[in-house]
Amino acid sequence: MNSPLADRLRPTTLDEVAGQPHLLAEGKILRRIIESKNIPNLIFYGPSGVGKTTVAKIIASVSGKKLCYLNATTASTADIKEIIGSIGTIDAAGGILLYLDEIQYFNKKQQQILLSYIENGDIVLIAATTENPYFYVYNAILSRSTVFEFKPLTAADIAGVIRRAITVLSGEKGKPITVGEDTLQKLSVAAAGDVRRALNMLELCVLTSETEEKIDISGETAEEILAANTVRYDREGDEHYDIISAYQKSMRGSDPDAALYYLARLLAAGDLVSACRRLLVCACEDVGLAYPQIIPIVKAAVDSARELGLPEARIPLADAVVLVATSPKSNAVYNGINAAMADVEAGKTGNIPRQLQNKHFDGEEAAVRGQHYLYPHDFPHHYVEQQYLPDELKNQKYYLFGDNKTEQKYKEYWEKIKKTKK
Repeated sequence: MNSPLADRLRPTTLDEVAGQPHLLAEGKILRRIIESKNIPNLIFYGPSGVGKTTVAKIIASVSGKKLCYLNATTASTADIKEIIGSIGTIDAAGGILLYLDEIQYFNKKQQQILLSYIENGDIVLIAATTENPYFYVYNAILSRSTVFEFKPLTAADIAGVIRRAITVLSGEKGKPITVGEDTLQKLSVAAAGDVRRALNMLELCVLTSETEEKIDISGETAEEILAANTVRYDREGDEHYDIISAYQKSMRGSDPDAALYYLARLLAAGDLVSACRRLLVCACEDVGLAYPQIIPIVKAAVDSARELGLPEARIPLADAVVLVATSPKSNAVYNGINAAMADVEAGKTGNIPRQLQNKHFDGEEAAVRGQHYLYPHDFPHHYVEQQYLPDELKNQKYYLFGDNKTEQKYKEYWEKIKKTKK
């Protein structure tokens, strides 16, 4: 009974798994794959505490393969090689099923080590990630895997798990456990779709409500437990998005202290992916051409953070966050691409000017023959005036130079060049 309640209650069959009917109900594709016992490489994508690890363990059990577990936030190349070394041994006679949690934290080299082994079937890979795999998993792994999305559990799903847990705990304690329906619903909703969180809160309620005769979980006790748990960072709730928003707005607002604080909150929750992604976005969107060299600098810092992993990743990220926060700002290009996208989405396309088209012969119907393209490098200053936008948009302006020193230098240069051509 020393193991956490979530482990003691972990389902051992598909019918016991809470939620995920779109994957595990009778006749659904993932259930049919599991029941066939012919398991391909899989990627499970979804928030924490929704059954990804549980389903992987069930798959390992029904497939007869040896289950190896790695968490990419802490695993090293040596750990991968140790698993590879067990291929063909008596211990892994039925084959190896590698469950790789948080795969987005494995760098390209680490993922490449696995490729040849998952291709020839020596290792069946089940990778799990809380982030969109199409953004954060390398294409070589994606192309050899089937992706299944696990969804947050509903409050009703969680309530069913809590009721089952109460029965189990009552048997372990040898005394009845009572909890009001309102209290049970509060626990179910507060879990935010995470079974593990729900069971942790229930176990705390039990520990703080036990007497010699019974365990009566009052609404007041549950409220205290819920209040204590609100301090925790919920990666799937509104607070997750509030922290990310504050993180980017602090960098945009040139406040390095606030930006470091929100970076720290993201990293304390282990959310390296969001910290890196928003940092890159802010460098491009909010600094942009005011300091164009910042984009490769921030990208290098992000790559270093991914290579290092936590906790060391905090160091290059902090460098980059302070750099972004203290750099001059310009959203001129951001506004420009948004305006261009708006015209395209509104159907303002028009015909490509003849001189820009990728065809060199005109049909019989052409009123004016010849492409008449003017090659800028044949002219002084590598510039010649000609129309590039379609006729319908020929006077449209998308990019307006920002008021920072760098962009104003560009503006001054081109005004001087273009003025001499008139």
